[in-house]
Amino acid sequence: MEITCNRCHQAVPVDSCYCPACGLPQLVYTTEGESAVPPSSERWPEPVRDASSIDWKPGMRAALTLAIPAGLLCSSVSPIDSLEFLWMVGAAILAVFMYMRSQRPSWITIGAGARLGLVTGLVAAWLAFGVSGCWLFTERVLLHQSGQIDVVYKAFLDTFQQRVSDSLAGMNAADAARMQPVFARMQAIFTSPEGHAGVWTLSILFNCAMLVLFAAGGGALGARLEARRRRPEV
Repeated sequence: MEITCNRCHQAVPVDSCYCPACGLPQLVYTTEGESAVPPSSERWPEPVRDASSIDWKPGMRAALTLAIPAGLLCSSVSPIDSLEFLWMVGAAILAVFMYMRSQRPSWITIGAGARLGLVTGLVAAWLAFGVSGCWLFTERVLLHQSGQIDVVYKAFLDTFQQRVSDSLAGMNAADAARMQPVFARMQAIFTSPEGHAGVWTLSILFNCAMLVLFAAGGGALGARLEARRRRPEV
């Protein structure tokens, strides 16, 4: 193949680095050392995944592996359920670490980590809700051991009645007379068996919602820690 100069378009010998007519240096390309760098397909036999996306098959496996023990630890059956938010954050972080073991690239974005933590928290929260509800039903209906539950609920009712009394005392006579039947109906609802069960259900649901939020934050934190520990190769 004949090589021509880019400036004067004269023929340039193959072994020459300069144009013999005008002296322009010629760009020389060599193939030596190409085999030293393996192709990207040989270095990475697996396809490189977008760091902002999640492969949900291993992601769900990691989430379920950590969500089940976390849900049991956060339920009312656990003697250490007072540390439930710590267990949930730790489970979400470990779920991200477990997921990252087989992924390319070896890091994910904070948003992806938060989504993985959110799934972990949802599974764990529903498990904690189911276990806690079954335990409360068993303790009250089957075992007839509801003393502790009644003590906690009585403290809630006493606080409610005190706040009602303070609110009525701060009103004028007309407003107090108008609000008195409303507070009386609320107190009747709270003291009924249905109201008792409803308050406990709502309190458990609120607690589960907080667990999900903490799990999402734990997943984001896990992604951040993993990104700092395992930088992508350049």
